[in-house]
Amino acid sequence: MIGDQIRICGTVFAALLGLAFGSFLNVCLSRWPEGESIVTPRSHCRKCGRTLAWWENVPLASWVALRGRCRGCGAWIGWRYVIVEAAVGGLWAWETWHALPWLLESNLPRVVSLLHVTEAIGQCFIFWFLIALAVLDAENLWLPDRLTLPGCALGVVYAFITTWLVYRSPNADAVGLSPLRTAGAALLDGILAAALILLIRWVYWLVRRREGLGLGDAKLMALLAIWLRLDKAILALGIGVVLGALLSLIALVIPRHPLQQERWAQLKMPLGTFLCIGGILSALWGQQIIAAYLRWAGF
Repeated sequence: MIGDQIRICGTVFAALLGLAFGSFLNVCLSRWPEGESIVTPRSHCRKCGRTLAWWENVPLASWVALRGRCRGCGAWIGWRYVIVEAAVGGLWAWETWHALPWLLESNLPRVVSLLHVTEAIGQCFIFWFLIALAVLDAENLWLPDRLTLPGCALGVVYAFITTWLVYRSPNADAVGLSPLRTAGAALLDGILAAALILLIRWVYWLVRRREGLGLGDAKLMALLAIWLRLDKAILALGIGVVLGALLSLIALVIPRHPLQQERWAQLKMPLGTFLCIGGILSALWGQQIIAAYLRWAGF
């Protein structure tokens, strides 16, 4: 009973913390593309410049109370703020709910508990990171190197630390893992994943004589492969391609949709956004999806 209460309280705390980090992420997503500081000035309306009161910065609740509009000029705030905050809060709560039973197990060695804490923190970080990149690409067709490249480096460090903790656990002899080897394998997965995107980009250029994929997509694919490993990154790519194709078809059949003003071959779709969505789904249920596919394929 006490364990259930701790699990519920911990999950609620993680959700609230996720909402706060989601609110901070919204500030970053509004200011990064404009080259503005994320520290100063204080939060303000992007339309009229009015500084927001403290109660106008409460995640989700303020948006609902204000009905999605600025209290001063009435400008529409946008759904992105709600979606980002809810997504970060929900994913962090999900991860905490599934990680806490391991942390509450009193018989586990300390190093094993630390491993599960590290994995949970890593999952929460990559969720936050992918949401940031998804929005930046959706709104600006921009996957900045200052996010993707450090994200790849952090993924290699994460692979090293988690493998070192496994190596230090009581069953290290049975596992037989090397932290350096695992970190190197994660980096190799990232290189292979990026090479796959570059190959597709090159083939498309040969056929169409125009660029179809950006270099940012290749770096994002490398990030996914380093954090999730190559099989889950390829799954994320498959999910992303399917989602992008479905959205394009839906947009083109909607009367007077803005996308209909451009020719099909000239549409610029944010593949990075769909890759990030695929990456989140792959991080949550990648193993189950791959196993189900292999069973269906008869392997």
